[in-house]
Amino acid sequence: MKLVFSLLLIFITFNAFAAPLESGYALAPKVTASPEERARAYIEARQKVVEASKKYEGTPYRYGGMTSKGVDCSGFICLSFKDALGVALPRSASGLYSWAERTIIDEAQPGDFLFFKTDKSGNITHVGLYLGERRFIHAASQGNKTGVIYSSLNEKYWANTYVGAGRAFPETPTNLLIDNTSMAGSSGAGRKGSKQGGTKKPAAPPSLGSGDTRLLAGIAFAPILNGFVGDGDIFRGFASQFSFSLDAHPNGRRIVFGLELRPEYDGALGVFRLPMTLSLGPNYKFRVFAGPVFSFGDASLIVDGNRRHYSGGTSWLGTIGVTAAPFIIRTQGGEIAPFIEAAWQSYFSDNSKFDFKSDFLAGFHLSTGIRWLINIL
Repeated sequence: MKLVFSLLLIFITFNAFAAPLESGYALAPKVTASPEERARAYIEARQKVVEASKKYEGTPYRYGGMTSKGVDCSGFICLSFKDALGVALPRSASGLYSWAERTIIDEAQPGDFLFFKTDKSGNITHVGLYLGERRFIHAASQGNKTGVIYSSLNEKYWANTYVGAGRAFPETPTNLLIDNTSMAGSSGAGRKGSKQGGTKKPAAPPSLGSGDTRLLAGIAFAPILNGFVGDGDIFRGFASQFSFSLDAHPNGRRIVFGLELRPEYDGALGVFRLPMTLSLGPNYKFRVFAGPVFSFGDASLIVDGNRRHYSGGTSWLGTIGVTAAPFIIRTQGGEIAPFIEAAWQSYFSDNSKFDFKSDFLAGFHLSTGIRWLINIL
């Protein structure tokens, strides 16, 4: 029963926040679909959204509009997704930015979003639908041309106001993506200060801008699970976390570095631990970590009525593990995500007789909780 409850808790944590449009609409892949079937379902959905958006080329700009008679930038996005998939999206540019899964322009795919800050408010004020090769379709409100037009991130105005990209659908393997060369249309860009766009293939993209590099501070809290072999309550303690993370892109490849202080209390062992770890990963969904630990207290477990002692908790390599956060809620300030973490702890039995159940429980650490990261830079 404890095993079932543990698995149920992990399942609830992982599914507390569904990824944007991973499911819940007619074209979404079935739960039993193979990876290739899932990828092709998302490709089809992306293509339908792009095709739906093309029908509105030339539609006049109208603030608050979401019909063929007039649209604003977010209304155009919402209308395209409604026509293509019958789904409702957040109605503002900032709402779409919070809802979408953050990515970088080098990894953006047709059907993703591009976000911009076009005034001094510091807020997300404009959104476009990405078509590939740094081109996008959007509803422009001012400039030489307004309404639904095509533009490029290689144009100075959009390059200067670009903040970042976001996904409505899970990432699709690049070898399965369709060719969107013909999707860019023939209209020019439409903002004041921008240059003429068109179907000409843009020049090589410039280096990544500041919108693609972030420094974040974070906090997290997670109950420590008793594990699948432990006795007693399902929870054995709690773990917290204070972190700094650098989201960088050396040579155009994303990598996330982290430095964490992880105060935790392990009630099963009767110790307070202070791990200090470095982490590394390709994104915020998956990272590995390791580092020294200071352990306070007499580490021991009660086994069959007898106390079993452990040593070695304080060590230069006191913990090593992995953390995964499959679903992330983006906000303008940062992100909130459920996560699960598995780690090895450097506790070794002082007893001559080996006891797999107890010794595994002493050395294995499983926790699941909530993480909050906020942008600093």
